[in-house]
Amino acid sequence: MTTMTLGGAINSGLAAAMAADDRVMVVGEDVGVLGGVFRVTDGRTDTARACRDGTDCTLITYGASVAPAMAAAQAAEEDGYVELPSPVAGVVETLHAAEGDIVDVGTVIVSIRVGGPAAARSGPPATVAEGSGATTVTSAGAAAEGAPAAAPEPAVSEPAEPEPAEPGPKVQTLVGTGPSAPVERTRHLRPRSELPAHPSRNAGAARDQVPLVADTRVPIRGVRRTTAQAMTQSAFTAPHVTEWLAVDVTATTELVASLRADPRWAGIRINPMLFVAKALVTALERFPDANSRWDERAGEIVRFGSVNLGIAVASARGLVVPNIKGADSMGLRDLADAVDRLVATARDGVLRPADMSGGTATVTNIGALGVDAGTPILNPGEAVILAFGAIRPTPWVVDGRVEVRRVAQLALSFDHRLVDGELGSAVLTEVARVLRDPVGALIDR
Repeated sequence: MTTMTLGGAINSGLAAAMAADDRVMVVGEDVGVLGGVFRVTDGRTDTARACRDGTDCTLITYGASVAPAMAAAQAAEEDGYVELPSPVAGVVETLHAAEGDIVDVGTVIVSIRVGGPAAARSGPPATVAEGSGATTVTSAGAAAEGAPAAAPEPAVSEPAEPEPAEPGPKVQTLVGTGPSAPVERTRHLRPRSELPAHPSRNAGAARDQVPLVADTRVPIRGVRRTTAQAMTQSAFTAPHVTEWLAVDVTATTELVASLRADPRWAGIRINPMLFVAKALVTALERFPDANSRWDERAGEIVRFGSVNLGIAVASARGLVVPNIKGADSMGLRDLADAVDRLVATARDGVLRPADMSGGTATVTNIGALGVDAGTPILNPGEAVILAFGAIRPTPWVVDGRVEVRRVAQLALSFDHRLVDGELGSAVLTEVARVLRDPVGALIDR
């Protein structure tokens, strides 16, 4: 006879339900951390996710049938999608938030009637996950087959208001004072009536016949909202200073080509950005004061014990900056593998919360977009960010001769509360030193 504990029976039932219906999932931070009460969710945490602050939630349609553990709302956040489960089986009775509403966390967003259409009592309303912040609510289709779908209201753009007509130019009579006699000057002048009609005389009538295109309004949600909040906080909290330096990266590009052709590096993504990341890590190891954070509340400067290097990635959902933990402890091959995995994960939109937190410094490859230089904004809580520009053939003086070399612009922004001009310049020139002679610099370490 096989015996089974209550926790084991629940776990087995969850496994069967989740295998039969992909809409059934387990949600909650305690699930992922503790395994739930009596550890009944052991082995089921691969689908467990918690709805955190600042998310975009999509409600199911009014009148849809739901079951316990079935998603009653879906939330899209900066590192993936999460679902808010229904606590009971029943029918969606009331939606307490309209499409496009931004509500505080903890707000009731949906009421569910327990037991189906004939039930008399109402089940507990669903709320946004606990915490602080705001959630953007948008409507979606029915969650169950046969449920009536509420037709979304068409978006209406406000027509542009016509601009008030500007007053015409004031006509003034100008009298020449040059040495020519009045008779000589006037022979070059013609009465206004004899002048040809100006092509813009009837432009106003032509404009009146052209229909105006209505403005388009795009809701500020998800990654764009999160990025805007972070950048605003950084720009108005940390005093930014940016320094530029042009560097000859010919040796770096030659080393990249050499490693790509080496069978021992087959299967490993090698590019100049890898050496830029390694150069910044090397510079922060040499000047650890730049790898720090300003703690205003505690009145302290926090010097980080390791370099968690952020890599700015342009994904389909917007700009994200995951980071590599302990990048300073990695060799070049390990760092290449870590960068490759992190970029691929970010572009697939399956980053974990841990990938997005704890960064200490960031590098961004604006050269991949064809840009030479810029003034990058610090990620909140970091003291430096390095922008790497496009590599271009450039006339360059080498040992007194002008040669065509591969040159790129470096731009280092830093928090002037933590990094003064001398330290910032030292970090930037150390990065340039590694890129000018990557083999020598890496051997010296």
